[in-house]
Amino acid sequence: MEEIYYITFREARMLLASRGKVKLNPDLRKTNRVLEVEIKDDGGALFPDGTLVERNLLEKIARDDGTVYFVSNGGVYKAAIASESGFYKLVPTIPPTIEINGIRMHRTKRVNPLQDTRNKVNTVNPKEGETVLDTCMGLGYTAIEASKRGAYVITIEKDPNVIELARINPWSRELFTGGKIQVIQGDAFEVVKKFKQASFDVVIHDPPRFSLAGHLYSEEFHRELFRILKPGGRLFHYVGNPGKKYRKKDLQRGVMERLRRAGFVGVRRVEEALGVVAKKPEKGIKAGQWD
Repeated sequence: MEEIYYITFREARMLLASRGKVKLNPDLRKTNRVLEVEIKDDGGALFPDGTLVERNLLEKIARDDGTVYFVSNGGVYKAAIASESGFYKLVPTIPPTIEINGIRMHRTKRVNPLQDTRNKVNTVNPKEGETVLDTCMGLGYTAIEASKRGAYVITIEKDPNVIELARINPWSRELFTGGKIQVIQGDAFEVVKKFKQASFDVVIHDPPRFSLAGHLYSEEFHRELFRILKPGGRLFHYVGNPGKKYRKKDLQRGVMERLRRAGFVGVRRVEEALGVVAKKPEKGIKAGQWD
C-alpha cells in the first residue's frame, strides 16, 4: 500500500519557516504519528517516499486555507473532485469537513465536525449490540462514532464523489476496514424501502439541506423510517435552522408535525444538535399516548 502524506496550509507554513529536518504529522492529526521531512537548500521539502515538494508549491499551499493536499507516489494532489454534479473538496478543519459547491456539510462555526457529530449521536445514544441506520453518510463520522459505542451500523451515501473523498480522508478510514460498518451506495429514499420492518434500534437521519433533498424531509420518507424502526426505537432528524433568523421560517416545526403524523411519539427539539428526536411507540402503546 502506497504511503500518503497529508499537508494543509498549516504544515506548508511550518515547512517554509524551517531548516534542516522537520518532524511533521502526516495524517491531519488523526493520530500522533510523526515523520521526518528534509528541507533542501532551495527551500523544497523532501518527503520519506522521495517526493520533493518544491518551494513555490509549498507557498501556494500555504496561501490556501480552504483545501487539503496530499503527497503520494511522487506527486502532490488536491483532495478535490470536479464532476458534472459539482465541485467537491476536503476542507482542512480538524477533522476535515467536505464542501460541495461551496456548501460545507458540517457545522464549523463555534464547533468542530467531531463535536457536531457527537452532539447528534448523543441524542439517541446507540448502545452495544444495537443496529443503527445512518441515512446520509458523508465522511462517515456519524457511522464511526456509533460503531465506537458498540453498535452495528448500516450507512447510506448517494454520491460516489463523496464516497471517493471519504476514501481519501484519513478520519474516515474505519468506514472501509471491514468492521462493524456497512456502506451502501444509493439514495436513502429508495434504499430504506428494501429494509424489513422493525430492522433498526436507532435511525440517525442527517440529510442535506431541504433545498437540495426535500424528499428526505417528506412524510412519505418519515413513514418509511417509522416502519423500519423496532418498537421503542429512537430517531434523530437533523434539520438545522436555514432561513429561521431572516425569514421567520420554522423548518423544525414542519418536520415535527410530519413525524407525529407518521406515528412517532416523544417528538421534541434538541437545540444543541439543531434537530429533532422522536421514538416509535412500544408494543401496545398507540401513537399520541406519549405526547
